[in-house]
Amino acid sequence: MPTPANLEISQEGRVRRVTMARPDKRNALNVALCDALVDAFLEAERDADTGAILLDAQGKVFCAGMDLDEALELGPRGELEAHERLFTIGARITKPIVAAVQGPALAGGVGLLANAHVAVAAMGTSFGVTELRIGMFPFVIFRALSNAVGERRALELSLTARVFQTDEALRIGLIHQVAPEFELDDRALGLAQTIANFSAAIVATGMRFVSESRTGDAAELARKLRLDVFRHPDFAEGVAAFKEKRKPEWPSL
Repeated sequence: MPTPANLEISQEGRVRRVTMARPDKRNALNVALCDALVDAFLEAERDADTGAILLDAQGKVFCAGMDLDEALELGPRGELEAHERLFTIGARITKPIVAAVQGPALAGGVGLLANAHVAVAAMGTSFGVTELRIGMFPFVIFRALSNAVGERRALELSLTARVFQTDEALRIGLIHQVAPEFELDDRALGLAQTIANFSAAIVATGMRFVSESRTGDAAELARKLRLDVFRHPDFAEGVAAFKEKRKPEWPSL
């Protein structure tokens, strides 16, 4: 697979690892990196041999937010489309994204975490929705952040622009686990591998339910999709494997 200069992409079993590779720019999100991330996620979405995506970053900063030099150069609409595509990806994709966070995650960096479906952070990682410090509001990441931590908390973080630590990020649901720095990669990769080795068809159906139930009749959608899953051969295999005390061999893989 061709790899953009600002990303490193590798395949580890059924996990697609996507690594932001602008450490000299604190992995700031310029248009090229935003587009490359979206393309990498959508490529993983299309790949039947990929069951989950692991997002991480090079360097001492996970992501410092948007590239301010480029933003000033391009003007108010310059990065908007790229940001809208990136910061809605979590609601549009059916392959789960696991984020491994080490070093500060600020502004758009928090937006990336809010779009991940599982997030693990190294001890000592800091977070901040810091847009107001530069005279901006986190318009594009706000909905994903609200879905992650609740609207009232998202608004408080946005209005105070304060920096907070892993204990609070864990408590409010922005991240799901905290690991020692030396253990972060193993922990995140292990979670991604666990997810990737479940039935891809059933995971995708569940992801579709979560996304579509936000705007539709959740009860009716649950009835329909649950019936579809009951008829799916992966469900029959899962039940048989459970009864026989063996590892499932999913027909859909």
